[in-house]
Amino acid sequence: MTAPSQSSPSFPSPPGGFAPAPPQSTRRGVEAALLAAATLITTLSFVLVEASQEQAVTWDLAKYGLAYLAMFVVAHAAVRRFATHADPLLLPIVALLNGLGLVLIHRLDLAAEESARYLGTDAPSPDANQQVLWTALGIACFVAVLVLVRDYRTLARYGYTLGLGGLLFLALPAVLPASLSEVNGSKIWIRLPGFSIQPGEFAKIALLIFFASVLVAKRELFTTAGKHVLGMDLPRARDLGPIVVAWIVSIGVLVFQKDLGTSLLIYSTVLVMIYIATERVGWIVVGLTLLLAGFVLAYNTFGHVKIRTDTWLDPFADYNDTGYQISQSLFGLATGGMGGTGLGSGRPSQVPFANTDFIIATVGEELGLIGLAAVLMLYLLFVLRGVRTALAVRDSFGKLLAAGLSVIIAVQLFVVVGGVTKLIPLTGLTTPFMSYGGSSLLANYVLVALLIKISDAARAPVVPQKRGPTGPQIGDAPTQVVKRP
Repeated sequence: MTAPSQSSPSFPSPPGGFAPAPPQSTRRGVEAALLAAATLITTLSFVLVEASQEQAVTWDLAKYGLAYLAMFVVAHAAVRRFATHADPLLLPIVALLNGLGLVLIHRLDLAAEESARYLGTDAPSPDANQQVLWTALGIACFVAVLVLVRDYRTLARYGYTLGLGGLLFLALPAVLPASLSEVNGSKIWIRLPGFSIQPGEFAKIALLIFFASVLVAKRELFTTAGKHVLGMDLPRARDLGPIVVAWIVSIGVLVFQKDLGTSLLIYSTVLVMIYIATERVGWIVVGLTLLLAGFVLAYNTFGHVKIRTDTWLDPFADYNDTGYQISQSLFGLATGGMGGTGLGSGRPSQVPFANTDFIIATVGEELGLIGLAAVLMLYLLFVLRGVRTALAVRDSFGKLLAAGLSVIIAVQLFVVVGGVTKLIPLTGLTTPFMSYGGSSLLANYVLVALLIKISDAARAPVVPQKRGPTGPQIGDAPTQVVKRP
């Protein structure tokens, strides 16, 4: 038996003895496939609605399907170009939720047309057409954020400026005349010729960036130990500034704008961000105590809060007035049962504002508990991917900002679904990505773009630092412990 020849062929090794690592997959193909699936589901849903309502499928559906496809092709191309390593699930989830919302708004348009024919009046202009336009503008804002915000960490430099701008935006409707700002009793709008805008939707993102930058810069201040009570460290009174500011802002929104939803949304999100930054239960205890005190104060002081609370406790006591909306919502959910009546086969238009505040009731009636659970799972998956991004990103500002952007969607969904199902009092918030309306859609697409930028940074491969000609640079040198002789 002879030994192998030393000159036998072998696999060559690159210089250094190690083969180069294979290129990391960006998963953009997965994103494209999921977007195609979302387009297919949305198109089939449109067909089901048309077949049920009109007993025929018209070519009018093509304009919705083609517009939807074109918009998300543009969005996917922007992610592929400007956020190559971003999470491949975030955009498809948003696309599917937006598409289902567009289907339900179109379905309610058909119900409004049928009602107009029965009453012999002119049919109102379709809200679905307007929603397509708002979605296109939302995609434009999405692409603009991806292009302009090259590094999301630069936003921390403008934290105080954005915070001031957010407060001004939030307060602007309160100082305007009711004719320019009030809708259904809430002063949260700026009504201009031809369209209206809800500045609070954009203010919440600006305030989120402000609180994230402040919590990162002043983290040691917030984690300073205070009094030890019942096994937990409560913060010192002089360290309570951020939570007190958030509480005052929330109470101000509640008092001057009569907007319980935005008030609860801002306060809850800030409270969760403070807990994430400090990991101290004491902040939660203090925050919930202030929340309860604020609610008791508002209930005993302001009539609109008392009406909302009394309606929540017994909506059938004043069925024909204040309790009509929530009562009809509960009837619709009960009618849907487990499997729903089917797309286009229910009567969701019986619920006032079914395409905005109560679109979840429309989902529950026509898709049933199973369909509603599926929609809620989509939101849950979106929030979990956002939290995963917060855990994976390397810088503290990115962690807090990604967590805040995810939490604000979770809190908003809880408040909306809780109000529609009578778990909590009604607040007037809209369902993210699904409800009809421009301000909410534009702001939420900005939110998604920021989250995608953070996800891109979290998933991007670490670029090795350059070495000098004679060894590592002084900044790359390892730290050593040297004992004094």
